[in-house]
Amino acid sequence: MTRMKKYAAVAAVAAVLVSVPTGAYAVTERSATATGTTTTAATAVTPPAPQEQSQASGVRVVKAGERVDAGRGYTLWLTPGGKHWSDPDGFENFRSVVDGNIDRSRPGVSHQSEGSPAGVFHSGVYYGTKKAARVELVAADGTRTPASLVELPGRPGWGAWYVHTPPSTHPGGPGVALYDRAGRLLAELPAWDF
Repeated sequence: MTRMKKYAAVAAVAAVLVSVPTGAYAVTERSATATGTTTTAATAVTPPAPQEQSQASGVRVVKAGERVDAGRGYTLWLTPGGKHWSDPDGFENFRSVVDGNIDRSRPGVSHQSEGSPAGVFHSGVYYGTKKAARVELVAADGTRTPASLVELPGRPGWGAWYVHTPPSTHPGGPGVALYDRAGRLLAELPAWDF
């Protein structure tokens, strides 16, 4: 697929994902760009979810600027300013954690995605907690896909997550759930329909 066709397909997917979701969270940012990247962010969940079984922390600590192979041609890296990623064509993206668009005083999670008919790369930042241990992407049908987590040394109170999924056949967008080391839900973006 040529680069232009790929971005046209991605832009179509992005247009589908830009609908306003509902749920018990405050949206802090939502945008779609010509590159087909969709960004959403949410803050802490109200009310708290029931406690789940204890989970060991699955966070990988990486050095600032260290490139992480996120699979399928995607690369992700962190700097003190935020999350960077590049797609298989080498196009680079950035999600700041210091520009004031997220409230780092309480737990939250964001979601960016881009894809093609072959699959979707999902990633985001989690923030406002030093207890993050697990992120799950939650499809509209309830299917949960665990994400990989990366963080800078010293538990800075934020990190990034990423996961690949097949293309969705369901209208709407997936949700994201952030859990602590005890398995408690810290924040979520609920899945949404049109």
